[in-house]
Amino acid sequence: MAVKKDTKKDSRNNKAMLVNGVIQLGSNVVSAVALVSIALGFCSLKKESNFFNECVEEIKATGSPTADSVRFCTGG
Repeated sequence: MAVKKDTKKDSRNNKAMLVNGVIQLGSNVVSAVALVSIALGFCSLKKESNFFNECVEEIKATGSPTADSVRFCTGG
Protein backbone atom coordinates (compact mmCIF):
# COMPACT_ATOMS: atom_id res chain seq x y z
CA MET A 1 0.00 0.00 0.00
CA ALA A 2 2.87 2.39 0.57
CA VAL A 3 3.73 2.15 -3.11
CA LYS A 4 0.22 3.22 -4.16
CA LYS A 5 0.28 6.26 -1.87
CA ASP A 6 3.61 7.36 -3.32
CA THR A 7 2.25 6.91 -6.83
CA LYS A 8 -0.83 8.99 -6.03
CA LYS A 9 1.36 11.65 -4.45
CA ASP A 10 3.60 11.73 -7.53
CA SER A 11 0.56 11.94 -9.77
CA ARG A 12 -0.75 14.94 -7.80
CA ASN A 13 2.66 16.60 -7.97
CA ASN A 14 2.83 16.02 -11.73
CA LYS A 15 -0.63 17.49 -12.22
CA ALA A 16 0.26 20.49 -10.08
CA MET A 17 3.46 21.04 -12.05
CA LEU A 18 1.54 20.75 -15.33
CA VAL A 19 -1.06 23.28 -14.19
CA ASN A 20 1.69 25.61 -13.03
CA GLY A 21 3.45 25.31 -16.40
CA VAL A 22 0.25 26.03 -18.30
CA ILE A 23 -0.43 29.08 -16.14
CA GLN A 24 3.09 30.40 -16.70
CA LEU A 25 2.84 29.83 -20.44
CA GLY A 26 -0.50 31.62 -20.53
CA SER A 27 0.87 34.59 -18.63
CA ASN A 28 3.85 34.77 -21.01
CA VAL A 29 1.48 34.84 -23.97
CA VAL A 30 -0.59 37.61 -22.37
CA SER A 31 2.59 39.60 -21.70
CA ALA A 32 3.75 39.18 -25.30
CA VAL A 33 0.39 40.34 -26.66
CA ALA A 34 0.46 43.36 -24.35
CA LEU A 35 3.96 44.31 -25.50
CA VAL A 36 2.94 44.03 -29.15
CA SER A 37 -0.09 46.24 -28.61
CA ILE A 38 2.08 48.83 -26.83
CA ALA A 39 4.57 48.78 -29.70
CA LEU A 40 1.80 49.27 -32.25
CA GLY A 41 0.48 52.16 -30.19
CA PHE A 42 3.87 53.83 -30.33
CA CYS A 43 3.98 53.41 -34.10
CA SER A 44 0.69 55.22 -34.57
CA LEU A 45 1.79 57.89 -32.08
CA LYS A 46 4.96 58.43 -34.12
CA LYS A 47 2.94 58.82 -37.32
CA GLU A 48 0.61 61.31 -35.66
CA SER A 49 3.58 63.26 -34.33
CA ASN A 50 5.19 63.42 -37.78
CA PHE A 51 1.91 64.61 -39.30
CA PHE A 52 1.57 67.32 -36.64
CA ASN A 53 5.16 68.52 -37.16
CA GLU A 54 4.64 68.67 -40.93
CA CYS A 55 1.44 70.63 -40.42
CA VAL A 56 3.14 73.16 -38.14
CA GLU A 57 6.07 73.60 -40.55
CA GLU A 58 3.69 74.08 -43.48
CA ILE A 59 1.65 76.74 -41.69
CA LYS A 60 4.82 78.47 -40.43
CA ALA A 61 6.05 78.62 -44.03
CA THR A 62 3.09 80.86 -44.87
CA GLY A 63 4.41 83.42 -42.40
CA SER A 64 2.23 82.65 -39.39
CA PRO A 65 3.80 82.69 -35.93
CA THR A 66 4.55 79.34 -34.28
CA ALA A 67 1.76 79.70 -31.73
CA ASP A 68 -0.80 80.30 -34.46
CA SER A 69 0.55 77.35 -36.45
CA VAL A 70 0.22 75.04 -33.45
CA ARG A 71 -3.27 76.32 -32.69
CA PHE A 72 -4.33 75.71 -36.32
CA CYS A 73 -2.89 72.18 -36.40
CA THR A 74 -4.56 71.18 -33.13
CA GLY A 75 -7.90 72.32 -34.48
CA GLY A 76 -8.21 75.45 -32.37
